[in-house]
Amino acid sequence: MFAARATGLVKLVGLCFMAGVLVAALLFPVVGGLGLASNRAADTVDQTSGELTKAELPLVTTVLDMHGQPIAYLYDQYRVPVPSEAISDTMKAAIIAVEDKRFFEHKGVDWQGIARAAAKAGVDGETTQGASTITQQYVKNYLAFVVGKGSEEAYEKATEATIGRKISEARIATQLEQKMTKDEILTAYLNVVPFGNGTYGVGAAARTYFDTTPDKLTVPQAAMLAGLVNEPSRLNPGSDVDAAIKRRNTVIDRMRDNGAFGPDPKEAEEKADEYKAADIGVVPDLKLLPNGCVGAGDGPVYGFFCRYLIDYLDRAGLPFEELKRGGYTITTTMDPVATRAAKESAEAQVPRTQPGIANAMAVVQPGQDKHRVRALAANRDFGNNADAGQSAYSIPAEVTKFGAGSIYKVFTAAAALERGVTGIDKQIDVPKTYTSKVYKDGSKPYVVRNSGDHYKEKMTLTEALAQSPNTAFIILEEQAGLNNVVDMAYRLGLRESMQGVNGAGDPLKPDGSNGPSQGEEYKRDNSGSFTLGAGPTSVLELANVSATIVNGGKWCPPTPVEKVIDRNGQPVQLKEAACDQAVAPEVANALANGMSADTKPGGTAAAAAAGWDRPMIGKTGTTENHWSVAFMGATPQFAGAVMTFTDGVAPQVICSGSPPRLCGRNDAGGVFGGQVAAPTWFRAMRVIHEGQPPQPLPPVDPRYR
Repeated sequence: MFAARATGLVKLVGLCFMAGVLVAALLFPVVGGLGLASNRAADTVDQTSGELTKAELPLVTTVLDMHGQPIAYLYDQYRVPVPSEAISDTMKAAIIAVEDKRFFEHKGVDWQGIARAAAKAGVDGETTQGASTITQQYVKNYLAFVVGKGSEEAYEKATEATIGRKISEARIATQLEQKMTKDEILTAYLNVVPFGNGTYGVGAAARTYFDTTPDKLTVPQAAMLAGLVNEPSRLNPGSDVDAAIKRRNTVIDRMRDNGAFGPDPKEAEEKADEYKAADIGVVPDLKLLPNGCVGAGDGPVYGFFCRYLIDYLDRAGLPFEELKRGGYTITTTMDPVATRAAKESAEAQVPRTQPGIANAMAVVQPGQDKHRVRALAANRDFGNNADAGQSAYSIPAEVTKFGAGSIYKVFTAAAALERGVTGIDKQIDVPKTYTSKVYKDGSKPYVVRNSGDHYKEKMTLTEALAQSPNTAFIILEEQAGLNNVVDMAYRLGLRESMQGVNGAGDPLKPDGSNGPSQGEEYKRDNSGSFTLGAGPTSVLELANVSATIVNGGKWCPPTPVEKVIDRNGQPVQLKEAACDQAVAPEVANALANGMSADTKPGGTAAAAAAGWDRPMIGKTGTTENHWSVAFMGATPQFAGAVMTFTDGVAPQVICSGSPPRLCGRNDAGGVFGGQVAAPTWFRAMRVIHEGQPPQPLPPVDPRYR
């Protein structure tokens, strides 16, 4: 007993000393030689109290599809700020009763509370119960969870048991009481404090635990939430119901003692007993807001688009950390119908859990002001469980390690048209074998052969684009110039693929240590194999290439964003690349018509296009080792691309079958672009074009015939 009293007396002395220091600090902010330091401290207090009155809280960013339906939420702290009138008097009474029953009497610092806590400590050794006001707690929580972003270090700093911190906290609290009304302080406090399970503020807490709004909280509900503020992790009703109920009932008793249930003691006691007899009332499944790209809507399907959106916004001046705190509303270009169609089509060709084979599709809607990304999908689900057929990478948007094969012949054709080497109806040579006069294979001559002996010795450029003989395009590449062909690929849309990664498909480092870029490497090495498309390629960029071609040669960045609105309802300007005229409209229109025969009899995509009756452009691609195949195509309304490639740790040949499978290094049964990629494109595009009247391709300028 003596030891306990001695300890209590020590605490009493300490609290009295602290109270004296606080009074001195509040009444005499500038003292002697410490005046300059005190003035600086006062400036900091003024600045902090000013911030607290504005209270720019971390908020949830909502991502919407093109129709305004949520597809994801991004946040650090799940918070739904509410005004005072949207918080029930019951909730306010509960938090005041348990945290600061003299809230409406003190001026920010409760001297009586400090004295009472000191006396309590002197009697039985208890600590500073009742010494910290709601105003002071608001300061502490704001510094920990708003300024400090909820980090462990920030929380420890905001709650450290030092005289200096208590002085600063007390001075800020007294200033706040002069700048804000009591109701404003109470509302701000209820909007900032944590309630456990990742929820902050009473708006989010009411929904999470009771699936209701703060204005409709009952006494037992409000008491439970008020009790959580004390120790949200220990009193979590999801893990310890008994502890949560015990704390709730303590709050109800405090509310009774504070007069919340009326002045009649007997009636108040009866109400308290009734409230304490109520069940915990928490919803069986807490209404936690999904966080991240596996979020609202259908995260496993929409996640690839969401991941691309985050990366795009980061480049456009809205970093992810800002998105998670800024409370933006982002309306995207994502079309859920197109996305679902692309997903189902990709899975129809390659099942989600098929080992080692990814099938990805991107859909872009061309326009004069924007190229809107309507769908990014894959046979894989978006997620972190690889065994369940998931991937956390944006497979359809990022540059893959694999090539698009003969699709790159489109860039050779475009460069040849632009430089007047040929026209779409002119005959070009198609030898069975060709030894290049320009390119080398190391120290040996560069010899190219066609895949099969079924080609005519001469054919038009249109026929060549449809049938894809290798030798014809090596010759055209020589005539147009390799550098021009590589530049054409960049201009038409392979901008990240050509300049953002190296030849292995790895993103270039800022210091250039893993360069040069893929495009520069092809130029440096004078590599004629460029037109055969073996290098790393982005599926989305392929789709955007076809959008550029049917858009009269006008390139625009493939944007996932329609508009961004900040927390105050104001539009946010992004740093997006401007559209540019990649090639003359006449060149683009001629190229589009030159690419119009791939889906017709004799074309490599003819079988996949059976029953398709819309004018379109198209080109299949197959890499020499059959590790990847692709199809790129467009109508005037929608453009898209599909790539099927090996996504395991050890690339292998993809062999044809139902479904396709990996088959080691033997390419005898290797799949072609017309077999997997093209069927994926057509199945999805039939759905996406429903209700769209067919549109013709543009006419061809005679100069390019």
